[in-house]
Amino acid sequence: MAYRVLGRAGPPQPRRARRLLFAFTLSLSCTYLCYSLLGCCDHLGRSRLLRAPRCLRGPGADGQKLLQKSRPCDPAGPAPSAPAAAPAPRLSAANLSGSPRLGTKRLPQALIVGVKKGGTRAVLEFIRVHPDVRALGTEPHFFDRNYGRGLDWYRSLMPRTLDTQITLEKTPSYFVTQEAPRRIFNMSRHTKLIVVVRNPVTRAISDYTQTLSKKPDIPTFEGLSFRNRTLGLVDASWSAIRIGLYALHLERWLRYFPLAQILFVSGERLITDPAGELGRVQDFLGVKRFITDKHFYFNKTKGFPCLRRTASNLLPRCLGKSKGRAHVQIDPEVIDQLRDFYRPHNIRFYETVGQDFRWE
Repeated sequence: MAYRVLGRAGPPQPRRARRLLFAFTLSLSCTYLCYSLLGCCDHLGRSRLLRAPRCLRGPGADGQKLLQKSRPCDPAGPAPSAPAAAPAPRLSAANLSGSPRLGTKRLPQALIVGVKKGGTRAVLEFIRVHPDVRALGTEPHFFDRNYGRGLDWYRSLMPRTLDTQITLEKTPSYFVTQEAPRRIFNMSRHTKLIVVVRNPVTRAISDYTQTLSKKPDIPTFEGLSFRNRTLGLVDASWSAIRIGLYALHLERWLRYFPLAQILFVSGERLITDPAGELGRVQDFLGVKRFITDKHFYFNKTKGFPCLRRTASNLLPRCLGKSKGRAHVQIDPEVIDQLRDFYRPHNIRFYETVGQDFRWE
């Protein structure tokens, strides 16, 4: 009995050893399989968390079919660069005036330099009808008040023009500004100058009427016009009087520009024959005579011509309410005294420009 117990506690039989070895090997295999599955699941989980899309090879890659809801894999190679920015939208002709097709901003080739209350606004509005002329609507006052801003600033104000078009601006105060001729010459000695002149007595009354509408408390026209009315001493320092000394101001301009480069437009004929005066303006600018009688009609209420409606402008266009206002009543004796004062200056002006405006 004792021998049998001791015999069972001895070395294991070969069959039992094989079973133990098999169990140990199976345990190791299961452990490895579990770790492999955990690693795979962990990788798949991270992919889903990072929202990395899965892909299948398409038929173009290796002939395999592409499932409908799967995207094709990216070809092997370097990582793709960031997508290129979308091109800037092209502006239409209505709001783009900067492409070569629609022109560029240029310094003006022609200027309406004077005179105040002579009819400069009428000339500007009339000549803007011409397809070969582009004009700045406001007065930039560059050569008298804003010269320090520089030519780049001045150019930025201009409308865009094609190579075949002329850029134009008007500021009537240039004519009486001492520095303006030299400054314009420095910009371009080839600049064409337009001066709209008017009977200086009528011009002075119109100037005063405009000022009176803004400052009703100013002295009377007679009081401002004379230093001593009894002696007939006119106060030429008053701007309304001084502007009308056309020959005096013209001297400065002729130091820099030849007379052939200056066109003098009659403010009176601009009312009675607008097409005729605009014909001279068009010839001077070197553009064809596009603006003719058919563009005008006489407005009896305002007392001056207005533009007719055209295919491009369905409404007739007149100058603003401030144009054509009734002048203040002036004593006829005062008017006669001012005519006597201006007469020698006018004759000198006629002789200089070679044109009789018949203000006497």
